[in-house]
Amino acid sequence: MRRSFKFLLRPTRHQQIALTAMLGDHRALYNAALEERREAWRRSGVSIRYGDQSAQLKEIRNADPGGQGRWSFTSQQQTLRRLDKAFQAFFRRVKNGERPGYPRFKGRGWFDTVTLVEGDGARWDSQPHHPTATYVRVQGAGHVRVHRHRPIAGRVKQVEIKREGPRWYVICSCDDVPAAALPATGREVGVDVGVAHFATLSEPIDAVTDAGGHIPNPRYRRTAEERLTRTQQAYTRTRRGSAGRRKAARRIESVHRKIARQRTDHAHKTALALVRSADVIVIEDLKVANMVKAPAPKPDPSHAGAFLPNGASAKAGLNKSILDAGWGVFLAILTHKAESAGRDVIAVNPRNTSRTCPAPECGHVSAENRKTQADFVCVACGHTANADVVGASNIKRAGLVLRDARAA
Repeated sequence: MRRSFKFLLRPTRHQQIALTAMLGDHRALYNAALEERREAWRRSGVSIRYGDQSAQLKEIRNADPGGQGRWSFTSQQQTLRRLDKAFQAFFRRVKNGERPGYPRFKGRGWFDTVTLVEGDGARWDSQPHHPTATYVRVQGAGHVRVHRHRPIAGRVKQVEIKREGPRWYVICSCDDVPAAALPATGREVGVDVGVAHFATLSEPIDAVTDAGGHIPNPRYRRTAEERLTRTQQAYTRTRRGSAGRRKAARRIESVHRKIARQRTDHAHKTALALVRSADVIVIEDLKVANMVKAPAPKPDPSHAGAFLPNGASAKAGLNKSILDAGWGVFLAILTHKAESAGRDVIAVNPRNTSRTCPAPECGHVSAENRKTQADFVCVACGHTANADVVGASNIKRAGLVLRDARAA
């Protein structure tokens, strides 16, 4: 398996300056390559590819030995590949009829990662005989100390240097990471994510849920709403271009970073507890990006230029709650942890899972079955239960049917 390990860096002041310069030069290379592609197409209708731009690197490095020439050649190739992937995604969206989103120039705050190849530009554990610390050697910055809080597994193939606000991180991408299979539990569960509860399981698990089978929703963004509002109001009172405005912007970034860290930490802990407690985990195959789209406007046929109510205000509040829950992050982490632990994760179509009666002799499907957010009452047989538990039970049953069909 291929896995990534993220660690905090402890660079010195001079190393921070060098790492910042490395980001700046790679950002300049990215923007210059983007400008070359744009101008070549605008002036001559010529498409420039990655191979064309990569062939120019040697000449660029020789012409600027104190700038581009001091960094790793392969890291600059990775930056050009990053631009090429952005163009490939752009053309794919055009072909599929989606909103294209032409690649943009990267500002100072929008280019925070440089990818290096292990052994060329970076070397992990560059001082293996040091008794107490771990270092990563970065070309142009030297041996940077790593706060290694857990062991690393597999062979390090790539090293990413990433800046997040005032902090620096190293992300090691490793191949041949062995799976650490957990002992069998004999339990199979369905997971229904939601807003009122972060998730609901088809059956309660003491280590994961409360007595009703629910995992509480921490709502980290809502908890930080007051502080975020204060910092945003302070930002609006500052003068454009002033030092106070930059300081206020950093405060806003700090609040958002803390929310993101809390959300990721909660997802990791919840996913780990779930993986330890069940052999088969059935989840919904959710398209979160589609779920948080704003509703389409409804033109008023009787008044030109006017629009009918479309529930945009209520949908905006729901979208904020969905994004605050972080379903996508949780499901991705759960899938990765399950693979490492030898567990089976099955994704099923979520359609009608909360509208289908779970009673074996019934199975009636109707929107009227779900009376409220929490109550399920089948209009055909009268079966009553918690609506989220019903959804989780139907998800589990659909997953097990899909598993048996695949085995057959």
